[in-house]
Amino acid sequence: MSDVLKIGSLAVDPPLLLAPMAGVTDRDFRLIVRRIGGVGLVAMEFISSRNLVHGQPTHRRRERARLAFDPAERPLSIQIYGSDAETMAAAAREVEALQPDVCDINMGCPANKVLKSCAGAALMGDLPLAEEIVRRVRREVSIPLTVKFRLGLDDDRCNYRELGRICQGEGADAVTVHGRTASQRFRGSARWAPIAHLKEALDIPVIGNGDVRTPKEAERMMAETGCDGVMIGRGATRNPWIFQQAAARLAQRARRGGAASSPVDLPAPSLDDRRDLILGHFRTVVGRDEPGEALDRLRRFTGWYSHGLPGGQALRRQINDLRDPQSFLEAVERFFAERALDAAA
Repeated sequence: MSDVLKIGSLAVDPPLLLAPMAGVTDRDFRLIVRRIGGVGLVAMEFISSRNLVHGQPTHRRRERARLAFDPAERPLSIQIYGSDAETMAAAAREVEALQPDVCDINMGCPANKVLKSCAGAALMGDLPLAEEIVRRVRREVSIPLTVKFRLGLDDDRCNYRELGRICQGEGADAVTVHGRTASQRFRGSARWAPIAHLKEALDIPVIGNGDVRTPKEAERMMAETGCDGVMIGRGATRNPWIFQQAAARLAQRARRGGAASSPVDLPAPSLDDRRDLILGHFRTVVGRDEPGEALDRLRRFTGWYSHGLPGGQALRRQINDLRDPQSFLEAVERFFAERALDAAA
């Protein structure tokens, strides 16, 4: 078995985590990843503390609806973001009442609308406020508490070690660091060396994040940085099987006592596997969501799911012209039927 990541009282095994991603890690996707297997902890889309606590009734209802989860998703983390310590504490009380497995504080989001509200990665530019937020949230939750952040606002302000020490001092049970600055957003390459530096600086677990797109990269991040766990975001959108595949590599490495060798990879998912996952997901969306919302969601996920599939680019072009969810679903069904015929020829 692979090493177990301990976040407070919670054992995360395997030490592989699904990152919180806006517009992606809704309940449908979390359940897909969980059912495939290999993921130790899944995370919700991040929740606005302001909307949850002080928002207009429609905003509050929307945020509370997003907080719903299926017991089959456990272990599960709920991430909150905001710039006001009192509001963050109030949001943490609502999270605590739901009793997820982890409460996470977002101090790493680089989106402009989040930065403009002095939340997310902007908190790395105000460490006293960041410290107060961690302190206040820690008082409100008895469940394990984690904080996710970046290397800093930019290359001249890389204060991730200082923020990590603050989080540890205020009672966080683990931290996650994305190996980019806020100014990089998702451009360029993530730097993994700072993950190792943070691991050396802290006593609590450090989870690495950034540019893990393959099972081999998950194993390599742990080997090169010594991090306690690996969080995967965009790599899971193109390959929801990545956790299962990475877990197999980590388990083989553990059986070798950490020695390097050439592990035997699990077989890649078959065309039937991909068809069943994609069509199952899309039928759920079409049967539940309003048409406009369903179309947005279907386009977004098709863009990810179709990467690496023969004819995937043509499918992505075709769906741009579709205007109703049923036509969209039929196009995807035809796409897989044609791929099956090609494979049989």
